[in-house]
Order: sequence, then structure tokens, then C-alpha cells
Amino acid sequence: MSTAQHTLNPAANARILFTVLIVLLLLIFGLSLLAGRYPSPGLLSIDQIQNDQMANNIVFRMRLPRALLAVAVGMSLAAAGTVMQMIFGNPLVDPGFLGVSQGAAFGAGLSIVFLGNSPWLVQGSAAFFACLGLIVSYLVAWRIRYGSWVLRLILSGICVSAIFTSLLGIIKYAADPTSQLAELTFWLLGGLSAITWQEVYVVVPLVSICLILLLLFRWRLNILALKDSTAFALGASATRERAFLLTLAVLVTAAVTAVSGLIAWVGLIMPHLARRMFGADARFALPGSMLLGALTVLVCDNLSRVPFAQEIPLGIVTSLFGAIFFMVLMMSGSVGVKK
Repeated sequence: MSTAQHTLNPAANARILFTVLIVLLLLIFGLSLLAGRYPSPGLLSIDQIQNDQMANNIVFRMRLPRALLAVAVGMSLAAAGTVMQMIFGNPLVDPGFLGVSQGAAFGAGLSIVFLGNSPWLVQGSAAFFACLGLIVSYLVAWRIRYGSWVLRLILSGICVSAIFTSLLGIIKYAADPTSQLAELTFWLLGGLSAITWQEVYVVVPLVSICLILLLLFRWRLNILALKDSTAFALGASATRERAFLLTLAVLVTAAVTAVSGLIAWVGLIMPHLARRMFGADARFALPGSMLLGALTVLVCDNLSRVPFAQEIPLGIVTSLFGAIFFMVLMMSGSVGVKK
């Protein structure tokens, strides 16, 4: 085999895997629109959708926006996890690493208990405090006087996450147990049961812009994953470019978390699976991780609502399968931390 043919193999293999994942995603997406418990557990037929107004409303007003947002959630969390793991050189970080998810949870809890139960207030408060988590983590890291920039950001992120978690505990203690506590608990468990076209119109455009930018700059991740001196020698402004990509990752995480609640493990597991399938090259690993994330959240969402009469929170399903898969990865020796 010639050198040229050998060089083309990774790209050719990636194209095949991309095609398979896209086809599989489209199939699962179509099944998500048809699968449910109306009028009985099973699949709706095209004839039912055309002739039954209730079935038509369920498909196009409930299941379609929900499936679209499930794809957006999966792609966003997986992309954010891939970006963070590569920039920080640590395979054990996820989108909640810099206090983003914890900030969003605190913001949602604050709105539900003290500011009113308006969906716009809950989403806006969650997004605001998610971004605040990143800003505070960055400012604290800037003031720490020892260690590398990555170490300082890790330490500050741990502290900020702990603060938001503690504040959320206080809010839960103050919540009305007959109404507010149940709603807050369900939000923290994560789910897409309340999704309408309104949330899709708000979230999907912002998420799409951020994800497109991440895809356009994905080749820079290979450089930014190197040491600062090496990245600078290759012509990269490491601090500025890392800040830009991290900001995009935080924005998509905040946007989807504000409407879906806390969806655990997706941002941690999907980058590992993508690297096993596509290799460490971010040109292939990032879009691969996004497709895997979308597919995973879509499947888990179907498992949360179709088999049982009462819906299971999506975060529970992703946590169950994510934890099992992560144990398998650890036992196989596929997860390591740079020393």
C-alpha cells in the first residue's frame, strides 16, 4: 500500500462511519415521531397521522419539537465535552466542569422558588447563571498565583461548582414541598416532556450558530491541545483561541441546560466513544462525537417515555447507561489521565 493511500484511510473510514451514523440518526428520528403510547403502545401509521387530528397534533406539536431538541441537546453536550477534554488535556472533564451546569441548576431553582414559574424566567435565569459560572471560574483562576493555567482553571471550576451546589441545596430547603420542590427536583433530573416549538425557536438557532463555529474551528483543537509553547510556535494565540472555543462550548451547554435540565454523562462519555471510533484527530472526533451525542440522547429520550405509562426523567436514563459504559471503558483501560 502506498503512503498516499495510507494517508487517505482515516478520512475514508471517517466518511463511512459518518454516513452510517447519519442514516441511523435519521431512522431513529423517524421512529421517535411514530413511537409512543397513543392510541396504544406502538407505532403510529401514516394513515392515522393523516386522518386522526389528535395523532397529527401529537406528532407535529409534541414529538417533533421534542425530537429536534433531543438532537440539539445531544450534539451540544457532546461537542462541549470534546472541546473541554481536548483543551484541558483531561479525559475526565465534561460541560459541568467550570460550574456551567451547576450554575444553570442554581439559576433555574432560584427562578422556580423565588422569581416565579414562568418558563422564560426559568430559562433566562438558568442561562444567566450558567454563563456566570464560567466568568467567575475564569476570574478566580486569573487571581490564583501558582500552577499552570489549566490547573488554575480546574481548581477554580471545582470551587465554583461546589458553591452553586451548596446554594442550590439552600433553595431546595426553602422550597414549598407541596409544589415547588417537586418541580425543582424533576427539573434537576432532566427531561424533555415540557418541550414545545417555543423552546425550539429560542434554543436551536443559538445552538446551531455555536456548533457551526465549533465545526469550522475544529482543526484548531489539535493545535490547542498541545503545550502553550508548541501551539505558539505553530502560529496559534493559545489563550485567546482557547477562550473563544470554551465560550462557544459554555453557550451551547447553557442554552440546552436551560430548557432540558441536567442531562448527565453525555458530555463525558461521547468524546471517549468518538475517539475510539474516529481517532484523536478533532477534525473527525468532534463531528463524530456530536452525531453520537444526538443519537444517544434521542434513544434515551425514547426509552424514558415509550415503555412506561409514566415518563422517567431523561437524566436518570442517561446516567444509568453512561455510568455502565464508563465502567466498561475504565476496565478496558481506555481512560487515562495525563500526569
